[in-house]
Amino acid sequence: MDTLRKPDLHEATGQPSPWVRRFVGLIPSGEVLDLACGSGRHSRLLASLGHSVLAVDRNPASLAAAAGPGIAVQELDLETGDAARSWPFTSACFSGIVVTNYLHRPLWPLLAASLAPGGVLIYETFAVGNEQFGKPSNPDFLLARGELLKVAAEHGLHVIAFEDGCVTSPKPAMLQRICMAKAGGAEAPARFVLD
Repeated sequence: MDTLRKPDLHEATGQPSPWVRRFVGLIPSGEVLDLACGSGRHSRLLASLGHSVLAVDRNPASLAAAAGPGIAVQELDLETGDAARSWPFTSACFSGIVVTNYLHRPLWPLLAASLAPGGVLIYETFAVGNEQFGKPSNPDFLLARGELLKVAAEHGLHVIAFEDGCVTSPKPAMLQRICMAKAGGAEAPARFVLD
């Protein structure tokens, strides 16, 4: 049976996702949430850029690997019970949120609410069509075509970049990924400049 969290395509190498690396510089200074952080390669990248990082995962061994300078860890399973009751974060408290290869749809409104004005959400996970390459293959754990764009529209988030398609490296997979920002905030530029 598929699970909601799958090993990241880049986790075996310990390298951050190229998508996260591409957009992490857009996150304003402040605290960043690395949700379903795994071994913490994104947490370490964020901390190296001067962010205060909260790395959250349900696996204590993963959290032990993620812990380090500038990185606080929190063990949390958000898939049991009502996500709204178990969500421990206040509204508008994170300047950035990073999520890779994790999908639990009840969290969408909570992630959007927890993003501070001007904050950036970077999200990447498996999409429909991945079943041809292996797991996850259960449609419940695969994003539908354009699903992340619908999430952005439903929560009033500005889409900076979006991709939906096949990657070949480090292994073939169907992915959907988005970088989006919440309006407002003193540090939020009117336009984002991409290299």
